[in-house]
Amino acid sequence: MRKIWVKVDPWDKELVITALEGGADGVLIPQGHAQEVRQLGRILTIAKDGDIKLGEEVIFFAISSGSDEDEIIKLSKSKQVILECSDWTIIPLENLIAKGANVIAQVQTLEDAQTAFGILEKGVDHILLCINNPVSLKKALLQLKSKTDMIPLVAAEITEIKPLGMGDRVCVDTCTEMKIGEGMLVGNSSSALFLIHSESISNPYVAPRPFRVNAGPVHAYTRVPGGKTRYLSELSAGDPVLIIDYKGNSTAAIVGRLKVEKRPLILVKAKTDTQEITAILQNAETIRLTAPDGKPISVASLKTGDQVLVALESSGRHFGIKIDETITEK
Repeated sequence: MRKIWVKVDPWDKELVITALEGGADGVLIPQGHAQEVRQLGRILTIAKDGDIKLGEEVIFFAISSGSDEDEIIKLSKSKQVILECSDWTIIPLENLIAKGANVIAQVQTLEDAQTAFGILEKGVDHILLCINNPVSLKKALLQLKSKTDMIPLVAAEITEIKPLGMGDRVCVDTCTEMKIGEGMLVGNSSSALFLIHSESISNPYVAPRPFRVNAGPVHAYTRVPGGKTRYLSELSAGDPVLIIDYKGNSTAAIVGRLKVEKRPLILVKAKTDTQEITAILQNAETIRLTAPDGKPISVASLKTGDQVLVALESSGRHFGIKIDETITEK
């Protein structure tokens, strides 16, 4: 999962408050100010007297040529290395990422941060954001912390809808209100997930709950930030999940509550040109899949031949992490 530290050196109380309110993961500050930060809010401090010791646990490295790369890789095995580039360029980061180094990219602008997070498609996991204007910092944090990667979605054709017996169903209540066309990716297989629509739809019998996705049974997978999946039953208050819209834009959200209740279930099968996809959902009209145009389709009115959105991937997963291994799930 992406980490963003904000550099507040020289000391600037307003910048620290902006970093806190913007959801930054830490602030790099001058020695002697750690206690002042703690009085403002709970956030990691990086300083000679901070939570993470500057100069001991984390160091700066001024990279000037390709010959520095081996030294950085060696250092990154025992310390966190913040890269300083005299002329900021993506080439050193590309080389280090390709060689498996875990480094922190020091960036000066939102555009540089977005580039660093996207290098070689994988990107760095960690940046030090050096923006000394509170308004610009707030804008950058809003964009960097709320938006994650695009997730390609494809249309699949419904082939079967089959009522099942009772099971333990999970409602995921988030701390974010979702709009029409937004929901969560859920399915029986981590390699094939349906876009389950949020309960943001008005109903004559039930008030809309735009913060909720009635996701599926306890065994089902859902996609979470960092390119990982988790079982629905593993989630709890405070955990991050991904909200996806019908165009594939993803946003990190926080779980506020999980509701597990016994409900009647339904099996939904679909197919693409390459594979069959299945999901088990609650059998109720308020549970909806998502059409390619973003419109919700209730499982109560779903029929064979309908088109719905799914996310596919070719690789397998081990404990939720993508791996290059063939895994068969039925």
